This record gives sequence, structure tokens and C-alpha cells, in this order.
Amino acid sequence: MKKSVLTRYRVMAYVTAVLLILLTVGVIGKRLLGLDGFDGFVTVVGIAHGWLYVLYLIFAFDLGNKAKMPVPRLLWVLLAGTVPTAAFFVERRVTREVEPLITGGTAPKPAAA
Repeated sequence: MKKSVLTRYRVMAYVTAVLLILLTVGVIGKRLLGLDGFDGFVTVVGIAHGWLYVLYLIFAFDLGNKAKMPVPRLLWVLLAGTVPTAAFFVERRVTREVEPLITGGTAPKPAAA
């Protein structure tokens, strides 16, 4: 697997997570606190998160396919972009699991007997 597959997944995981947190804060400000001025913010951030989440799904599916992830784990990775802050934790775990699979990486080699 190429390192770029993991890198583009990681970038989209962080972007998706940050936008989802901003969207959550905006919705709380708009709906629960009734603050004026959050309508436009929620609209713009919501549209951005929606479109970029689609890219996240594509990149996460590509990574999961190439890393031969089991289906339940792949589903959790795909859904992590819908739960605020979950993508941060899932990204770290996926990165630790996938880094040894990267070609040309520093995967530990078995000791000679």
C-alpha cells in the first residue's frame, strides 16, 4: 500500500472531524441558545461537511479495501465522520494498524534465527 492512501484518509478524517465539531457548536448556538447570526454559519459549515464527508467516505473505503479491514471495522471507520470527535480517535487507531502495511515503511522485520 502507498503512503498517500493513508495520508489522504488522515487529512480527510481531521477535516471532517473539525467541520463536524464546528457544525455541532453552530447548531447548539442556533437551536438551543437561540443566538442570531448562526443561520448562515450552520448552512455553510453543514454544506461543506456534507460534501467533504463524501470524500472522506471514498478515501476511508479505499484505505479499508487496501488494508483488507473486516467489514465491521470498516463500517465503524466510515461512520466515524458522523459522530463529533470520533474521527480523531478512529484515525489514530487506524493509522497505528495500517502504518506497518505501507511499502517502503519502517515495519519491523523478523529477527534472523
